[in-house]
Amino acid sequence: MEKAILGRKLGMSQIFTPTGTAIPVTVIEAGPCSIVQIKTLENDGYASVKVGFGDIKAHRLNKPEIGQFKKLGEKAPLKKHLKEFRFKDCAKFEVGGEIKCDSFVVGDKVDISGKSRGRGFTGTVQRWNTHCGPNAHGSGYHRGVGSLGANSSPSRVLKNKKMPGQYGSERVTVQNLEVVKIYPDKNLILVAGGIPGPRKGIVEVKSTVKKVKPGKWFKAPVMKATKK
Repeated sequence: MEKAILGRKLGMSQIFTPTGTAIPVTVIEAGPCSIVQIKTLENDGYASVKVGFGDIKAHRLNKPEIGQFKKLGEKAPLKKHLKEFRFKDCAKFEVGGEIKCDSFVVGDKVDISGKSRGRGFTGTVQRWNTHCGPNAHGSGYHRGVGSLGANSSPSRVLKNKKMPGQYGSERVTVQNLEVVKIYPDKNLILVAGGIPGPRKGIVEVKSTVKKVKPGKWFKAPVMKATKK
C-alpha cells in the first residue's frame, strides 16, 4: 500500500529496545495533512493528490493561493505548505479529508526527502571530502583544490571537475529508513537514523521504492506490528 505525508523535522533522540539496544532516531511531526485537491487523468493529464500542511493566516496569502482552499469550506484552515503525491489509486481519497501519521505502522520502510542544510561557498575539502595538502610549516598549500588536470593535453579543465562552490541547500532523499515508533495522539513518527534538513525543516515521508527487507532493529516477536 502506497503511503505519503508531509511533516516537519523536530530533531534527533534515541530509544531503547527490550534487549537494551540504543537506536538513534529522528523525530518528525507528520501531519495531519488536509487533502486540498484530487487531480485526475481526464481533467489534468495525470492523477495525484494535493495535500496541505502547517496552518497560516489569511493575510499572508494572496487571492490565488487562498482560492485553492475554497472547496474545503469557509471555515477550513489555510495551509502554508502544499505538495502533490502520486498514487496508483487516487480514488480512495476525497477533498476535505485528512492524512494522518497513523497511516504508517511500526516496521514500515520509508523514503524521506527534504532540503539539506545550506553551508554557503565551501572548498573542496568540505564539499567533496578531498585530502588536504602537507600540514608542515614549509607548505603554503593546505586546503587547496590540487591538480586540475593534464598540462599540454587537453590544456583545459575538464567538465565535472570537483571544485569549490555552493554546498548544501539542495533536495536530498534518504532511502529505506525504518519506522520504529509512532505517537498518533501527538502526530509524531520516529524513524531510525538521520534525515536531511535542519530542525523545523519540511520533509516528505513516502513508502520506499526499494524492496522491503526484514527489520533491522526489531527481530523479536514482541516488537512486530500488526498490519491493517
